[in-house]
Amino acid sequence: MARTTSKKTAAQSTEVHQKASAQSPQSREEGKPEAASDNGEPSTSRPVRIYADGIFDLFHFGHAKALEQAKKLYPNTTLVVGCCNDELTHRLKGKTVLTDEERYESLRHCKWVDEVVRDAPWVITPEFLEKHRIDYVAHDALPYSDATGQGNDVYELVKKMGKFKETKRTEGVSTSDIILRIIKNYNEYVLRNLARGYSRKELGVSLVREKQIRARQGMKQLSKRMMEQRMQALERLRRNMMGPGGQPVRILPRDMEQGLKEFASGVEQLVDRLVSGELGLEMAQHADKFISGVISNVESSYSKFEQALTKTLRMPITRKRQPARRAKMAALNNVKKGAVAKPASNRRRSLLW
Repeated sequence: MARTTSKKTAAQSTEVHQKASAQSPQSREEGKPEAASDNGEPSTSRPVRIYADGIFDLFHFGHAKALEQAKKLYPNTTLVVGCCNDELTHRLKGKTVLTDEERYESLRHCKWVDEVVRDAPWVITPEFLEKHRIDYVAHDALPYSDATGQGNDVYELVKKMGKFKETKRTEGVSTSDIILRIIKNYNEYVLRNLARGYSRKELGVSLVREKQIRARQGMKQLSKRMMEQRMQALERLRRNMMGPGGQPVRILPRDMEQGLKEFASGVEQLVDRLVSGELGLEMAQHADKFISGVISNVESSYSKFEQALTKTLRMPITRKRQPARRAKMAALNNVKKGAVAKPASNRRRSLLW
């Protein structure tokens, strides 16, 4: 769950979705203070306005239970729920799976929620409480780190004001846990979506990676069948080797039996490695290294060839003058100056420049 220091005014940054909720005419009047009882609690003549905020990504029953607790803090409660937008959340907490519009819509369909505040602030301010006529803020009591750097806890202000109400977290479920499950079983979910018609490009999976995932999954299934057959064979052997009194019959010498046990243990370890995918992963990693090396060598050779070709094409075309050509040019220069030049009869004309 999260909050933000937005510099926008509440009128510019919030769009409130309201469910049908009964409010007294007094509470609807702008700028008019709410009546309070003698003990400082809000008047029971109107609904108590409870505010809960967060990110609510991949909305799950842990979120719903927290909102239920906030809704049931008083017999007559209006639950106002604030949700931070994508820009603020991605900057201060990290990327979400659902967009802000999808998260707003998830909250609107929760039966405990009466109003949804879009673009909720990360840190609650007195101005925000006054604008939305908030009586209390509900959240679990653990300090929530203030990523904006304004304090140690985003609820520090409301706690000092005496407007904080504690709710309990639901253990065993969180958005991070759900994402972790997906990452942990990544290969299975890739195969699941490929079987449902998604292309590898839509899943962001290369051709080599797709083949690796399929090969690893096939290896797991083969290993599972091998283990099932092994257990069935052991069960049949156990039934056939039982003696009259229900005791196993020894048919092998002790030393041979020990050797067979060690052999069986080695086979079990191999099967376990196959089942866990460890052996297949090692093979895939070696294949990856080999393929990567070949591709790297080809790319390196092509790069060198391309550089040499580019250098050759960019070289200026120059005419090379041969010695005979230079002698002829010198003789012509002498003639122009009035000197008599004797041509060299033993020099051959070169056809090259």
